[in-house]
Amino acid sequence: MTRYLILLMCCLLPILCSAQESIDFLRSTGKIYSVVFTVVVLFLGIVLYVWRLDRRVARMEKENQ
Repeated sequence: MTRYLILLMCCLLPILCSAQESIDFLRSTGKIYSVVFTVVVLFLGIVLYVWRLDRRVARMEKENQ
């Protein structure tokens, strides 16, 4: 198990190191704001979905008692 974890980390390390260059490119072209906006919208959508789902489950539990 540890062997696979180390292998995975070794494979992902170069990708993470090159990510800094792409962030600098996005920042220099002004597109970083589009990326941040998209991530925020997706995060808020997931939070809203989980919140609504929790309310529905709570309502169903309340009806069953």
